[in-house]
Amino acid sequence: LVTEFNRLFDIDRDRSEEVERRVREALAAKKPGERDSEEVLKIKALIRWSEAKAGAMEVGVPEENLHFLDLPFYRTGTIAKKPVGDEDVAIIEELLRRVQPDQIYVAGDLSDPHGTHRMCAEAIFRTLQKLEGAGERVPEVLLYRGAWQEYELHEIDIAVPLSPSDLVLKRKAIFMHESQKDEALFPGSDPREFWQRAEDRNTGTAAKYNQIGLPEFFAMEAFVRWNGVPI
Repeated sequence: LVTEFNRLFDIDRDRSEEVERRVREALAAKKPGERDSEEVLKIKALIRWSEAKAGAMEVGVPEENLHFLDLPFYRTGTIAKKPVGDEDVAIIEELLRRVQPDQIYVAGDLSDPHGTHRMCAEAIFRTLQKLEGAGERVPEVLLYRGAWQEYELHEIDIAVPLSPSDLVLKRKAIFMHESQKDEALFPGSDPREFWQRAEDRNTGTAAKYNQIGLPEFFAMEAFVRWNGVPI
């Protein structure tokens, strides 16, 4: 698509065609488990960046409020990631000091098959512990579940009712993640697509609240406050 765009507007076509050729050759020659080339890594990152941006804007987040951290632990080019390090903590710390959020929402799927959610949470928790140790204000941290198992009712601190239109909007945002939205690359034992898992989880939580005599809602999003314990 980029090559065709450049060709259409006569923007350095030779350069874009050369990059396209190298990327095609790298993908064709790559063996299972091998590291992606730097050019392939950049394209993959651009795809995920554009999807995350589109999903956030679909639910009304202004573009100027979007920040992409590109944490070093993730940039290995393989499934296995590096341990969370001081470089990752420094990047998150800089963002927190600049934005000064009151709340941080962290994916609480700490046992997801890929393992990345746990590492992201670890990086954030380490940063917050560093700030707290320095006597600085630490924002409230709320954990949520994505496509995986929901929290038990006794674990939930905050439950936000969702209307049918809220759930449709959430589905549209998930659909913006085109490379991720169908069958999961690391699905575990659950064959459902991400959006199906998320909707079943939300409606299932609402049904459980109704079963114990609380008000009936179409769906609910559950949050658990982080207890400050590192992982």
